Amino acid sequence: MNHLLAVTFSDILTTVANWVVGEGLRIVVALVVFLIYCQIVKCFCKRIGRYLQKKRVDETIKKVSLPWLKRILIFIGFACVLAYLGVETSTIAAAITSVGLTIGLALQGSLSNLAGGVIIIVMRPYRIGDYIECDGNGGTVEEIKLFYTYLRSPDNKVIAVPNGVASNTTVVNYSVKDTRRNDLIFSISYENDFEKAKRLILECIENNELILKDPLPFINIKEHSSNAISILARYYTKSDDFWTAHWYMLEAVKKAFDSNGITIPYPQLDVHIKN
Repeated sequence: MNHLLAVTFSDILTTVANWVVGEGLRIVVALVVFLIYCQIVKCFCKRIGRYLQKKRVDETIKKVSLPWLKRILIFIGFACVLAYLGVETSTIAAAITSVGLTIGLALQGSLSNLAGGVIIIVMRPYRIGDYIECDGNGGTVEEIKLFYTYLRSPDNKVIAVPNGVASNTTVVNYSVKDTRRNDLIFSISYENDFEKAKRLILECIENNELILKDPLPFINIKEHSSNAISILARYYTKSDDFWTAHWYMLEAVKKAFDSNGITIPYPQLDVHIKN
């Protein structure tokens, strides 16, 4: 009985030793090779990124394509390692296809976002760094991924816009053109000199270096409203200077009107009491 136990234990040790020398060594070699391959892929993607930056390739394409290139190359390396270990790659492909079909049926709504992401990357209605308005949301584009576009709002909130929505709705891009026009309306009382008010507005425009001289600013009466004369002021600025000039004009015109006796009316109601 002891002899049988000894033989059995000896056989177990022999089997384990043979497995370690054979299959175990193959697994260790495959793991080491795969880790080295991952480092090579990482260095390769970094080199591609530097090359694209040197060629001044659009930032959107670079940030979207490089991560997916890295994932695809790592997946190819992983499949090669499995084939080296004797795993049937056809079985893996069938399993991946089956899982992909199941996920696709479960996430039918998300597929429209995936298609929208591809359309946005190819057609590029906006890019990373652009300020846009989309589906009632406004912000600077920080990331464009396959399913969502991420905006940073002026009050520093992150807004995730589904790409399916972004590719099928109106998108207003404020960053495509170098210049923007601003239309401001100032109201004055009918008793005031509107020519003087126009001169004061023009002086405020000329005193701001951020406002462009070409095209020339436009100032004229827009309408005669029920209790005021509305004066329209149009001018152009660089896109980056739009809001700085906007806030300046609102404050400068108010100060100029107050210093020169130009009153800004507010709604009034005359009540007549009849005995």
